[in-house]
Amino acid sequence: MLITFKSKAAAEVVMYKEHAKRILYLLHKDVERGVITAAETAGAIAKLEAEIAESRLHSVSEEVQHDVAAHHGDSGDDNDHEPVEIVTFSSRAYPLLEMLRAAHKEGRDVVWGV
Repeated sequence: MLITFKSKAAAEVVMYKEHAKRILYLLHKDVERGVITAAETAGAIAKLEAEIAESRLHSVSEEVQHDVAAHHGDSGDDNDHEPVEIVTFSSRAYPLLEMLRAAHKEGRDVVWGV
């Protein structure tokens, strides 16, 4: 399922619900529907930037490595899969972070599920 973040300060940001959960949990927001008010944007930006910085300090988790190994043979055979490209938390969060920055600059809210 997809979540569409909207703000009058920026273009819509569409994200898989699975990926948005981590961000919204960090911001103490409901996944189904919510708002980050203009007054909350500065705090949301700071929390998201801190989490991005923290995530960059850690290598790919064992869970991801196990999943990759399950799709590749012992001899490095890719089983007709595309080369592995891991999408980091910072890459997934960046579009929403940019929306939050624009919303903060213009004094606008960010909403989803409405």
